[in-house]
Amino acid sequence: MTDAVFPPGFFDRADPSPDTDFYGPPRLVTHIDDRAIAAVGALYAELGLDGEVLDLCSSWISHFTTPPRRLVGLGMNEAELAANPLLAAHVVHDLNTDPSLPFDDGSFDDATCCVSVDYLVEPVAVLREVARVLRPGGRFVVTFSNRCFPTKAIRGWLASDDETHLQIVNAFFALSEGFGQVTGALRTPPGTPGDPLYAVWAAAL
Repeated sequence: MTDAVFPPGFFDRADPSPDTDFYGPPRLVTHIDDRAIAAVGALYAELGLDGEVLDLCSSWISHFTTPPRRLVGLGMNEAELAANPLLAAHVVHDLNTDPSLPFDDGSFDDATCCVSVDYLVEPVAVLREVARVLRPGGRFVVTFSNRCFPTKAIRGWLASDDETHLQIVNAFFALSEGFGQVTGALRTPPGTPGDPLYAVWAAAL
């Protein structure tokens, strides 16, 4: 099904070397500007992500204005995850090597993925797993901007504009068949300077 929707080479990357090499050195920096970060936190608060939450592709910071009851991070770098003060627990796991999630069915109320969906080479498989580990009605919130590590982003993302990115992530949700109605929106004021922040989210069936 994925091959029928996306053209050959869509999920290829300029640098196909193991992600463990690229993400080995800790990067204790933010990858979007303060206004975009604030937009992420505002969306999480608006949606009420305050229970047991899984933060996919997590790092040293998770952009919640108010921490949820329990936040679990899954990411690529042990030092970055250990430095995140909001995480109650964390797991080092490479989703591009193994898209399965090391959690039981229905483990979380909600899940997030901030500025990382463009690096996933099997995003539909990952979203199926997210739907599995969410409780019914749990939201998965995917946020992204127009900045990335271009050698590690998938080619289809690099060849697309911001509006098409919304359509691409919407398609990931639809193809996973694990979520209900999908919402996508620009969350920063249009036409203003700085990093735009886009979001796509839906509730697990």
